[in-house]
Amino acid sequence: MVSLESRLQAAVGDKTAGALKRAFGMETVGDLLAHYPRRYAKRGELTPIDSLPLGEQVTIVAEVRSATERRMRNRKGSILEVVISDGQGALVLTFFNQAWRANELTPGRRGIFSGKVGVYRGAQQFAHPDYQLFEDEALGRMQAQARSTEPVPIYPATSTVASWQIKKTVDTVLDMLDDVPDPLPEPFRRARGLLDARSALERTHRPETFEQIEQAHETLRTHEAFVLQAALLQQREQVRALSATSRPAAADGLLARFDAALPFALTPDQQSVGRSIASDLEGAWPMNRLVQGEVGSGKTLVALRAMLQVAETGGQAALIAPTEVLAAQHVRSMARMLGPQLAPELMPTLLTGQLSAAERRKASLRAASGQARIVVGTHALLSASTTFADLGLVVVDEQHRFGVEQRETLRAKGTAPHVLVLTATPIPRTVAMTVFGDLDVSTIRTLPAGRAGISSFVAPLAEKPGWFARVWERIAEEVAAGHQAFVVCAAIDAEAAVKDDTADEPAGPSEGAPERTRWGVVQVQELLSRHPAFENLRVAILHGRMPGDEKDAIMQSFARGDLDVLIATTVIEVGVDVPNASTMVILEADRFGVSQLHQLRGRVGRGAVPGLCLLVTEAPVGTPARERVEAVAATTDGFELAEVDLELRGEGDVLGDAQSGARSSLRLLRVVKDAELIAIARHEAERVILSDPTLADHPGLAASIDRRLDVEERAALAKN
Repeated sequence: MVSLESRLQAAVGDKTAGALKRAFGMETVGDLLAHYPRRYAKRGELTPIDSLPLGEQVTIVAEVRSATERRMRNRKGSILEVVISDGQGALVLTFFNQAWRANELTPGRRGIFSGKVGVYRGAQQFAHPDYQLFEDEALGRMQAQARSTEPVPIYPATSTVASWQIKKTVDTVLDMLDDVPDPLPEPFRRARGLLDARSALERTHRPETFEQIEQAHETLRTHEAFVLQAALLQQREQVRALSATSRPAAADGLLARFDAALPFALTPDQQSVGRSIASDLEGAWPMNRLVQGEVGSGKTLVALRAMLQVAETGGQAALIAPTEVLAAQHVRSMARMLGPQLAPELMPTLLTGQLSAAERRKASLRAASGQARIVVGTHALLSASTTFADLGLVVVDEQHRFGVEQRETLRAKGTAPHVLVLTATPIPRTVAMTVFGDLDVSTIRTLPAGRAGISSFVAPLAEKPGWFARVWERIAEEVAAGHQAFVVCAAIDAEAAVKDDTADEPAGPSEGAPERTRWGVVQVQELLSRHPAFENLRVAILHGRMPGDEKDAIMQSFARGDLDVLIATTVIEVGVDVPNASTMVILEADRFGVSQLHQLRGRVGRGAVPGLCLLVTEAPVGTPARERVEAVAATTDGFELAEVDLELRGEGDVLGDAQSGARSSLRLLRVVKDAELIAIARHEAERVILSDPTLADHPGLAASIDRRLDVEERAALAKN
């Protein structure tokens, strides 16, 4: 007998276990049984052959029509060509020097055939496919008829491990499987009408009827939701078991002095989130809070107020930003907000890899001695040579740009420091619950007063090519009115991108988009250098491959108004603040994601000047690429767009895998469709964890969490 924790070698032998590990990373029986069928075919069902995607590995159910052997002309041996059909289309199976297969692939036989779809002499073919035939005549027509309605599991497969081979291995393991502990509390399982864990696996992998499948899947979906939520909540409780240094604000301290000098009132959301953070910083355990807010909603101000509260008790704050441009801007804006009285006391210090050796030593010394109460930097903060006197607060700006390991490296430079994570990419509720379930989530929706807002329009070149010329005229008009403009490209050099991807953050061509990038920074600069309307305009370029000091100098020059037009890649996506910039043109907008377009657009309309965003695309109407662009043009509500993004892309892309493999490797659970189930599972998991934080009374759940999160994933979860 085997358990879910048993190594695959013990159950199926070294050869099969090795093939499964290479193909799917499977190591245990539980890994294999969590590899669920992607669909189920009927034994009498014939898959539409004429719609098979060329070049892809597929599995079909079909019937043999003929088998013909012929000698090869130019070398020894023969070719066996077997025609299979679904009654509408036909496909040829090709076998070299395997004439014996004609004895089993006889006309009328049905089976499962797996292979890579190719074309030879105008006909679709599988070369040397894998196959498994259904029962033949010798086993009796009655037995075949009795099983004719039984579902046939079709598994995600590869060129080396076919679906039928996975099915055969799963059957072997299920026959050996011992009892399966249930992760769900018994009253909860019964109340929801779910199967026991063993039955759910049986009916998923070898159902007798199609009706059995849905209940089995509902049970396993609930397992996924419940185990993941329990793991997140258990981690939250473990963080709360740590002791943190309390960082209360004094009545006449740094924070009070800062607030008194502010020339404007905080928005209601800033006040509310600020109160939550202030309370967290006084707590007995480390703060672990995510603050999400629209572009320009004032998250940096909220973070700065937290830094001041920590500084009052002698602590330091470290802010890690994704780019040198943004880190440098943070230091400048913080120094400006602190003013001539507070800035010298807190000494905001920049620490990046582009600093000279002398500047870096000076910055490192300030951090190590505690002289700098606020240290802002990029990955240089993670260096072993960067130390702090009393790191009390870690702020992660744009969390999606950093992996778990990087965040933990910074946290480890203090003793249980408080953590504040910022994101300007609004997160749908279900994603926040699934990915950041161990963090307290705060949201800033209201924008500061005085923002003129942004108008967005699609320039559809597929239907109206003449609009391309109008785009450049529109920029020249805005500059003539005293404003500035961004032009954003998907690549640095479109010509070089044909051979080597030079995008700072390539989005890749999407469905409905041209096959290759047409406009890079280099090409746009060349175009505008010859454009009559730009003859007297001050134009510069900015991209990720420029030296850090050059990027910073150009960005500062643009911010001062010394430049009229900045042609850039997505290096300007996050945090760049130029209130006089009124216009943004995004070329080949279909190459960017919804949230990325929203982030980019947020660079204009930041002051009293109304913003204009022109989304230029050649994607045809009705394609997913065009739908994304039109969705962004239709609303400036980032939270609404986050839901649209989730619908258009699916949670696999939205969740990503940089944060933790545990959170992105969802099997049957879908964060959009199963939002209600996730909420119910969280509520029940919270009840369990609060009453039994170590899960001593819930061994099935504890075992499931250990199986679900391997050592690496559990470490990753602990670092969030």
